[in-house]
Amino acid sequence: MIEKEAAEKITDTMVKFIDYTGKCLPDDVRGKLDELSRQETIPLAKIIYDTMMKNQKLAIDLDRPSCQDTGAIQFFIKCGAKFPYIGELPALLKDATMRATKAAPLRHNCVETFDEYNTGKNVGTDIPSIFWDIIPDTDKLDINTYMAGGGCSLPGKAMVLMPGEGYEGVTKFVLDQMTTYGLNACPPLLVGVGIGTSVEVAAVLSKKALMRPLGSHNKNARAAEMEKLLEEGINKIGLGPQGLMGKNSVMGVHIENAARHPSVIGVAVNVGCWSHRRGHIVFDRELNYVIDSHSGVNF
Repeated sequence: MIEKEAAEKITDTMVKFIDYTGKCLPDDVRGKLDELSRQETIPLAKIIYDTMMKNQKLAIDLDRPSCQDTGAIQFFIKCGAKFPYIGELPALLKDATMRATKAAPLRHNCVETFDEYNTGKNVGTDIPSIFWDIIPDTDKLDINTYMAGGGCSLPGKAMVLMPGEGYEGVTKFVLDQMTTYGLNACPPLLVGVGIGTSVEVAAVLSKKALMRPLGSHNKNARAAEMEKLLEEGINKIGLGPQGLMGKNSVMGVHIENAARHPSVIGVAVNVGCWSHRRGHIVFDRELNYVIDSHSGVNF
């Protein structure tokens, strides 16, 4: 495939994918909301879950985003070192975001810092955000798209704990945030926790944790147990859907971790709201693609 055709195919596919993920939640999120709805006994909570499902149907029927805050577009990329169009990706994804803003349409959410003007295109200095992992010896392109809203995953919190605080300190930090900042988002929440050697490492890990499918677990058995305990503890807060009381507060808790310096424990928390607009698409070198976050979708 010649470069111009390839560029247009990647861009066009990503425009349609960004547009679609703003209107239809991923399969795992829809399934989890349905599961949580069945567990509820409080009438108001059940009504709210029913309204969420109606919101999803109307978004598709009316061809409009399912939430008025379509967020700042973020891409989490695992790109094979042998993917033939690796060098063009930043420009292509920026163009796709700009075109999706008009096609979807998406709310204009890019304000240039200090100059204080809205670009009106959802693109600007280092927006959309692109987080890279380069994978050796492969030619595939793996992309998670995400609409990071102003009330959910953009206002994350991170700090460095002293080692003596241990994992009890991590637990306290997470629960403190979930009873304060976490309420800015719309429950039930997906909670991403990052643990590493510094605030910036922990912060990125907490965002990557939000990209994992619901129901997945950290590969470390102790971390997976901590995910389970944190989920149980946060659910006991009783936030319920939209924070109006109910059996569950969260859709899940995901922990991503890295090794750390012995003198510190970096920790960060990010949350996704119930309208968790994540999409996962994988291209091969011929630009054939598979979408596994949303079943039955082909552009």
